Amino acid sequence: MNFIDVALASEAATEEATLTSEEGAAPAGGPLANLGINGTLLVAQFINFALVGAIVWFLILKPLTSKMAERQKMIDDSIDNAKKIQENLARSEKEYQSRIDQAKVDANKIMEKTTLAAAAATEEAKVLARKEIEQLVLQARKSIVNEKDIMSAELKKETANFIILALEKVIGEKFDSTKDKAFIEDILQKLK
Repeated sequence: MNFIDVALASEAATEEATLTSEEGAAPAGGPLANLGINGTLLVAQFINFALVGAIVWFLILKPLTSKMAERQKMIDDSIDNAKKIQENLARSEKEYQSRIDQAKVDANKIMEKTTLAAAAATEEAKVLARKEIEQLVLQARKSIVNEKDIMSAELKKETANFIILALEKVIGEKFDSTKDKAFIEDILQKLK
């Protein structure tokens, strides 16, 4: 059956119903006819509606619903992926912040160790400097004592020579080396 035939049949039935109702005669055909409904036209319209419905369902609605289902699945997957990405981002930010905090703690520990090491090195340098200064002072004292002893010995020697010369002039005779030593030692003992 063709859509055009159905449309023509529908139009013909409408005209017949109009003519019948204008004549005032009771339409024949039963209770549907009393209501002004043509049975053949109703069946033709029902078949037409079923055909159009089937065509729309198979050619438009079924592919459309499958596409919509695919799109809905894709949207749901995208939302799930977005949530996962957001969770990963939040986890990454927390991990990043914890690493920064740990780096700060490590840096503070390193600074503290460096400060302690510098203080220890400074203290050690001070101790070494004190020891070196004490050694230098001891060496200087020893040197001063040695020079004092040397100068004292030279002074004694010079003093002894002056005394000998003065005595020779006073006494007028020359002493020999044994007399000189004995006399010098006696005088030196008295000077101390």
